Amino acid sequence: MKVQPIRTHRQSPVTMEGAQGAKMRMLIGPDEHAPNFHMRHFEVEPGGHTPHHQHDYEHEIVILKGAGVARSEQGDRPLQAGDIVYVPANERHQFVNPGGEALEFICLIPAPKNCAL
Repeated sequence: MKVQPIRTHRQSPVTMEGAQGAKMRMLIGPDEHAPNFHMRHFEVEPGGHTPHHQHDYEHEIVILKGAGVARSEQGDRPLQAGDIVYVPANERHQFVNPGGEALEFICLIPAPKNCAL
């Protein structure tokens, strides 16, 4: 069992093309040999955004802090702390922070099939 504060995990910039002011922490993933799901913590600074992209896997997200906009094929939708977001596989999406404080969220994804155990 792992019990550890979020802030003790190493935070790295999101380097995917199109990202600006976004950082990620891998909370549970390959280091824990998690075979089914990976848990990540994202922080998007004011004026920042994740890339506008899509994946062949779903996302489950809970907004922890701040407010922002979730962009998808259905249009822009406001989000705030306490909201949950489900992004189906292959849907283009982006998280934008137009506010004055950091936008923080937890994102769960299926573990990649090639994740070494």
